[in-house]
Amino acid sequence: MFDNRIKIGITQGDTNGIGWEVILKTFIDPMVTELCTPVIYGNRKAAEHYMSLVEVDEELQPLKFYYCSSAEQARYGAVNFVEVGQKDLKIEPGKATTDAAKAAMAALEAAVVDVNNGSLAAVVTAPISKESMNDAGFGFTGHTEFFEAKSEGNAMMIMCSDILRVALATIHIPVDKVASSLDKESLVEQITSLRDTLKSDFGIVEPRIAVLALNPHAGDGGLLGTEENEIIRPAVVEAYESGVLAFGPLAADGLFASGGFSRYDAILAMYHDQGLTPFKTLSPDGVNFTAGLDLVRTSPDHGVAYDIAGKGVADAQSMRNALYAAIDIVRRRDSFARWSRNPLERFERDRGRDMSMKDIKVEDTTEQ
Repeated sequence: MFDNRIKIGITQGDTNGIGWEVILKTFIDPMVTELCTPVIYGNRKAAEHYMSLVEVDEELQPLKFYYCSSAEQARYGAVNFVEVGQKDLKIEPGKATTDAAKAAMAALEAAVVDVNNGSLAAVVTAPISKESMNDAGFGFTGHTEFFEAKSEGNAMMIMCSDILRVALATIHIPVDKVASSLDKESLVEQITSLRDTLKSDFGIVEPRIAVLALNPHAGDGGLLGTEENEIIRPAVVEAYESGVLAFGPLAADGLFASGGFSRYDAILAMYHDQGLTPFKTLSPDGVNFTAGLDLVRTSPDHGVAYDIAGKGVADAQSMRNALYAAIDIVRRRDSFARWSRNPLERFERDRGRDMSMKDIKVEDTTEQ
């Protein structure tokens, strides 16, 4: 049974990219409001500009927004809109500008306030330009780092689809810094954290996790690198001995090329492109999920796509999948919290209620 009272925030992303196009194509379908209560954070002028580019099916009505000041005032059954940032924003599809980045920042800041105060159950973010955001003074290398700083927990980037889940041990760092960023203790924590999120957020009873090697051929016994023997394998062994079904280090090319990835519930890659290149090849409409935090955040797995922005041709499937994933994760996380709750808490609560009932005096009103 779906509960459309779940409020999901959607941030507009870079207003000169394809963010608004995929948002509008997602929410033009009235069936979406039967799954959740969407709250879009963005610029009204940008929404109106891109609305004229989106082709509407003859059977669908034009998208109408319910304007409100925050998620707390959002109306169930409507596509809600919270206006943020500069109202006279210049819309320049395909161009990287600091004004577009500032508009994206304003949406993120407003949404994170609402998700942290409990007005939103999750946030789905449209893509941003990291270079433009940096020029605008964002201060973070991406969404993952932003939400980690604004919430409790240690963020883990997971790309997920119906056929594959890939987590990253390192995220947005240069390749020449990957090896020096790895250590056994951190990898053990990441393997354990990945197991926890697979259980609570994906509903997997006891997940199997493949841990990738860093070097070609898993280091070839130290010939091509020592990280496997000195860091990765000891981390896998320690995690396994603690009860995690972790296996590795495994050579990335062999695991993906042979289809061996299908034997695992998730894969932990050592760096960004090692995991994302095969993921996006196998799952072109996947979802980026920021795991490990006390809030839920998802996004489509693509970027701003300046080359096609403003042409009305952007594919919204990944944005739709990001919305569906956010709803599913919120529900699974809530269910897991109830299933795994300490049974003694309920026992003590019920026992206390029974004891208090004994103190209630019931007046006998039977006629004599």
